[in-house]
Amino acid sequence: MMYPVFWWLGASFKTNDEMRSPSLFPDTLHWSNYSDGWVSVPNYHFGLFYLNTFELIAGVLFTSVISCSLVAFAFARLDFPFRKIWFAILLVTLMLPTQVTIVPQYVLFNKLNWINTYLPFYIPHLLAGGIGGPFFIYLLVQFIRSIPRDLDESAKIDGCSWFGIYWRIIIPLTKPALVTVAIYCFLWNWDDFFGQLLYINTVDKYTVNLALKLFIDSQGTIPWGEMLAMSLLSVVPAVVIFFLAQKHFVEGIASGALKG
Repeated sequence: MMYPVFWWLGASFKTNDEMRSPSLFPDTLHWSNYSDGWVSVPNYHFGLFYLNTFELIAGVLFTSVISCSLVAFAFARLDFPFRKIWFAILLVTLMLPTQVTIVPQYVLFNKLNWINTYLPFYIPHLLAGGIGGPFFIYLLVQFIRSIPRDLDESAKIDGCSWFGIYWRIIIPLTKPALVTVAIYCFLWNWDDFFGQLLYINTVDKYTVNLALKLFIDSQGTIPWGEMLAMSLLSVVPAVVIFFLAQKHFVEGIASGALKG
């Protein structure tokens, strides 16, 4: 299972002529693949692409966590007309293939002149949609339902509003689930090559995923060593984030499954 990973690591130090070699690592490690790959795109460098990616992910994370937690709180605690029907519709959207909504979404965003901006990623998550939105809401609803309502009643007696209950009681107690949502949101949007390819057109706004495509689109011989070196660096943030927050990630999933 780990062989492709080791091959990937070894190939990032090889030249094009050494790619067909059966050995995992070359006799001489070509560290220049990393330095040359970093500045391989004319007039740009991968530092810009990383900044663009983190700018996109930061906005998506903030909007998604806030909006999904608000919607989940409403479904779990508030009593409003047709609540069960709306929640059932939400669950149905979990089974809706992403490919079905691609064309109407693109037409809508194009008419709003949002193409080649990050708004097609921010706004859907701001409205509790986007990648994984329904799943995040469902996960948070199950977690919030496990919190005793006695806490809400005590807060009401002390004069706390519904938003105060959400902000002062629910949010602190749902920290494990919120961290789980944040990790999922980070990983899924970090790996979202197709969405970024669809809505971002100019190189100065490219993310890391789109920048890697430039190696293949370039004319002449593809610098495989440089491309594999940069692709290896592209997964480092996702791996680091996962392992740093692994405890909260497992806790959030387990609590949502057992208490839900």
